[in-house]
This record gives sequence, C-alpha cells and structure tokens, in this order.
Amino acid sequence: MNSSSFWQDQTQANLITKELKELKNSLEEYQKIKEQMEELDILYELNRQENNDETWQELAVKTVALEDETDIYERNQLFSGEYDKNNAIVSIHSGAGGVESQDWAEMLLRMYLRWTEKNNFKSQIVDFMPGDEAGIKSVTFTVSGRNAYGLLKSEKGIHRLVRISPFDANKRRHTSFASVDIIPEIEEHIQIDIAESDLRIDTYRATGAGGQHVNTTDSAVRITHLPTKIVVQCQNERSQYSNRLTAMRILKARLFEYYQRKKEEDLERISGDKKDIAWGNQIRSYVFQPYQMVKDHRTDVESSNIQQIMDGEIQIFIDAYLRTLQKSKKN
Repeated sequence: MNSSSFWQDQTQANLITKELKELKNSLEEYQKIKEQMEELDILYELNRQENNDETWQELAVKTVALEDETDIYERNQLFSGEYDKNNAIVSIHSGAGGVESQDWAEMLLRMYLRWTEKNNFKSQIVDFMPGDEAGIKSVTFTVSGRNAYGLLKSEKGIHRLVRISPFDANKRRHTSFASVDIIPEIEEHIQIDIAESDLRIDTYRATGAGGQHVNTTDSAVRITHLPTKIVVQCQNERSQYSNRLTAMRILKARLFEYYQRKKEEDLERISGDKKDIAWGNQIRSYVFQPYQMVKDHRTDVESSNIQQIMDGEIQIFIDAYLRTLQKSKKN
C-alpha cells in the first residue's frame, strides 16, 4: 500500500484494502479475547484467597460471555472458501405434494429469517410466489453480513419433514420435501459477460401482499438468460428500474455459479472422478411425529428441541458441517 503505484488500479487496491481490514479485525478480536482471558485468570487467582461470592458470580457471567465470543471467533476461522465472506442469495422451493410441501417451504423461510435476526444479519425478500391454499411455492431472499455465504452454504440441499398433516382431516402422517439453494452474491470486480441479446426481459404485476403501487403497476421484472435458460425475477422494489437492478445482480450470481459448476463437471469427466450425487440430496430430516427429532444426515448431529430449531436455532448444524468440511479438506 506504500507503493506509489498502489492506487493506479482502483479495483485491485480496493480488494487489498478490504482484505487488510478483515485481517486487522481478526487480529483485534484475537487480542481482545486473549486480554479478557488474562483478566479472568487474575480475577480467579485473587478470589481464590478472598473467596467472595459476588466475585464468583461475576466470574461465572464473564466466563460465559467469553465462551460465546470465543465460539464466534473459532467459527470465523473455519471459512476457507473463496466466497465464504460474501453475502448469500437463498432460494427455497416447495417439492411435490401440494399444500403440504408449500406449508413446509414457508416454515423453512421463517426458520432462516429468525436465524438471520438472531445473528444480526440483514435479509431482504426479492421474489415471493405464494401457495395455492397456504404456504409458498418459492421464495428468494438475500442475506447480508460478514461470512453470510460461508455460514449458510451448509443449508443447501433437500430438507425433509415428517408430521401429522394439519391439512388432512384423517390426521395421517405426511412426508414433505423442500429444496434450499444457496449461492454467493458476486462482488462488482468479478466480470461476468452478459450480452443484452441473450436476455429476455418481461414485466408483470407483483403478487402477494404489498402497497398500492406494488399491486397496481407492472413493476415486477423477470429476466431469462436464453443460452442457459436461467430465470430470475424480482418484485419487492417499488420501481421497475430497481427490480431490474436487483434481478441482474442475482442473475450475475447464478451465472457465476453455473459456469463454476460446469467447469468442475468438466474436470471430473476428464479425471474420471465420480461423486455420489445422492449424498447431497437429503441433508436433514425434521420429524414432528411420532417422536421429535431433527437430524443432519451429513454430520449425524441431532436435536430433539423441534421448536427451538424452527425458531432459528440451527447453529449447531452449521458449525458441525463447517468442522466436517474443514476436516475433509485436511485429509
């Protein structure tokens, strides 16, 4: 950064400045934790002699708080992917099964939105297709914050629900499926060539709840990338222009993921390496009846607290996945 030519390439300079800021933040967090541990050690040693009950209580409270900070710091060290630090784009689609699966998709949406709130992330719904009777057919929303994609990438896959259906008059047990797709939001400096001639842009009236402007104007935008048949749409903004900008941002991310995946598939075909595609299909089961259990099939982590999980307490599954991923990379 001290070089006289550093700022000649603004894009590269901004990337390096951002990386430096992240490294400084990580070091500052580490130093803060280290100093707090040293203070607790001193306080503990002093109170071993004084044996003051109030000081023991203070130590207990500060120790719990430090454990939470340490957990977050350790988790942030698990991110090694190139785009883990990026914002995330999340899409949920209901599976076959009509209203059952549509209701399950809406339950998953609520779970993730509660998780974003608990972790101080910002979320924004950009597209929403309501179900026929209840629930949702599909939804796309963005999650903004530090390492949003790195955390949420563990949720990509099929989520399975087993419960006694509230929509079945005979109270039979039903199995429902919904798919969750997570892709990183791509930063401005990454170039994805999108020719105007490759796009079909349609406008339509927004669906679902909304203000007067949303419901009475063709402000919603649907963009189809003709060569790849990728379709994105946005209807949450008040103007057609804003919806188009958001839709293009999501299209850029989806195209980036598409080309990355195609490159990986070509490499696998050349090397003869075959992956078990069934492994990633059903990542987690949520059983409401006859017993209560949520189990992640990749890590074998389980929880019997269904209500807590559905209220967004899914960090145990995310952390276990990240540790498993790191371990497999080391091996």
